[in-house]
Amino acid sequence: MSALDPGVKRAILEAAKALEAESIAALERLVRCPSTLGNEASALDEMARNYEALGLAAQRIPTVPEKLQSVPGFSPPLMSYEGRDNVAAIHTPREAKGRSLVLQGHVDVVPEGAADLWITPPYEPSIRDGRMYGRGSADMKAGDISNVMAFRALQLAGLQPAAQVQFHSVIEEECSGNGALACMMALPKCDAVIIPEPGPNYDAIYTVEVGVVWAWVTVTGRPVHVRDMHAGINSIDAAYRISNLFREYEAEMNRAENIHPAFFGENHPVNVNFGTVEGGEWNSSVPTRTRIGMRVGVMLGRTAQQVKADIEALVERARQDETFRGAQIKLEFQGFMADPCVFDQQAPIVQAVRRNFSETAGHDLRDYKASGLTDGRFFQLYQGTPVACFGPDSDSIHGIDESVGLESFHSITRTIALTMAEWCGVEKA
Repeated sequence: MSALDPGVKRAILEAAKALEAESIAALERLVRCPSTLGNEASALDEMARNYEALGLAAQRIPTVPEKLQSVPGFSPPLMSYEGRDNVAAIHTPREAKGRSLVLQGHVDVVPEGAADLWITPPYEPSIRDGRMYGRGSADMKAGDISNVMAFRALQLAGLQPAAQVQFHSVIEEECSGNGALACMMALPKCDAVIIPEPGPNYDAIYTVEVGVVWAWVTVTGRPVHVRDMHAGINSIDAAYRISNLFREYEAEMNRAENIHPAFFGENHPVNVNFGTVEGGEWNSSVPTRTRIGMRVGVMLGRTAQQVKADIEALVERARQDETFRGAQIKLEFQGFMADPCVFDQQAPIVQAVRRNFSETAGHDLRDYKASGLTDGRFFQLYQGTPVACFGPDSDSIHGIDESVGLESFHSITRTIALTMAEWCGVEKA
């Protein structure tokens, strides 16, 4: 990968600067799309329009479980994929001279939580003190727009990549990753991947990430009037006692001897989160059925299937406990069945990203050992394609008043533009 001509580099940076206002407006449009699970259509359509504005043909890529269920990395679906096709676009050069590249991002967002706690409505973007607030502004709609505007900056400079560039806008990064898997399997393999996922309150590059397993435990007890409550089985109490077994497991997994060296120095990298609870019918009745949904982290060195077996063993232990005699306990797995992943920091694409960010932002990307996960695992683990997963500083992702730093957002755009030009080479547009 040869260094960019100084004149070309200057022209790209000037173009990226000229596009900053347009970039903010594009991010605002995307944040206005309330693209929670099952409601991604408006955001997918918006990304299709963004690709078409670049002169690229947008194509829909369906997620078909029957075609993917035997593919490594597939997760059990949560719902139907009908009407939720991923969106992709492909740039083809006149003469392929450089190396090909995927620019990937997800359009799905997590629920906004209690909307009344937000300073401004979660899907009405608001700019305050150099930050854009709104659900998905950081995770990861800023990255989606950076991918688009980086390509646009080359065009504004009179250039285009001299290699294939694929754009992937996918669903379900937040719960399965099956959208990313569908696109990866449907399109030709490229030489590298860039995924501009947000950093944790600072500009960051992912070096390693945990895996995740989603599971549901449903306890069916025996309802009675509270005056006879000791003759019944309280499903809420039983579910709570089962949750304590998982808390013990969490503590065990975070013991020093169980932490992979790649995560040394990280506080509590393996998390068990009880994200949903459904149960009970009446305050004066012993509840019949309670369902808890959980997210269980997978430490590097272990697999999602091994943690699935751990979960099964814990639930079986509960079934054998005399405390639960007479209760029915059901275990289901839907959503994430995701393995942990290390990203090769010596890969040329990663080195290029680090260098270009440092030169344009004036400081380095900080290493991030993530106790969450990204779609990057598919390309790295199952395709052998190097991934540069990095992004702008974020605040309160998955929380209240999520925001992204706009200067950081622009720095990521510049970095992608320069890296794309170096990696792919350039030709006149």
